[in-house]
Amino acid sequence: MATKPKPNPDEILMAEFEYIANTAFQANEDRSRVASFYFVSVGSLVAAILGTQFARDELRSVALPFGLLFLMLTLLGALTSAQLARLRVAWHESAEAMNTIKDFYIKHNKEIEPAFKWRRTSIPKADKFMSIANLMALEVALLAALTTAAAVYFLLLALGDVAWWNWLVVGLSLLIGWLLQWLWYKSLLRGNRE
Repeated sequence: MATKPKPNPDEILMAEFEYIANTAFQANEDRSRVASFYFVSVGSLVAAILGTQFARDELRSVALPFGLLFLMLTLLGALTSAQLARLRVAWHESAEAMNTIKDFYIKHNKEIEPAFKWRRTSIPKADKFMSIANLMALEVALLAALTTAAAVYFLLLALGDVAWWNWLVVGLSLLIGWLLQWLWYKSLLRGNRE
């Protein structure tokens, strides 16, 4: 009768730790790519629009398509915020999982405890203020707010001349656009943790 090989728990835990570390790294890489894609998309479109010289009458004729285009960019901003929130939560879950393995080893080898700065109770919060993740989400929210304001401007222009009070509407849409984008990100960040 053949004997079954006995699995080495240390090797299994080491492989699990490496896998989790790779998922944490990948979440950080993906966050950077997601934000960069959005920034480049919006920047390219704005550069193309600014590079096109329109007379006032010609601008009105393309105002509706521009308004809809900027509205689409606002929606892309919301999707980018959702991706950033989910990737931040994925990183946080990976950090928690790595710290579970650390806690197991510390429990069985008390002398290694001082070697670890982060533990399950001390890893940064998923919505840590001034973290790179939050700053990237803030940039996306601000840019999406600008696209919201641009959409409102062009939609108002499509309806007729832009009066002075329309600029108040555009300014208000900028503020509300930013607030809604930021609250969307924060709600997804907290909602994904439950």
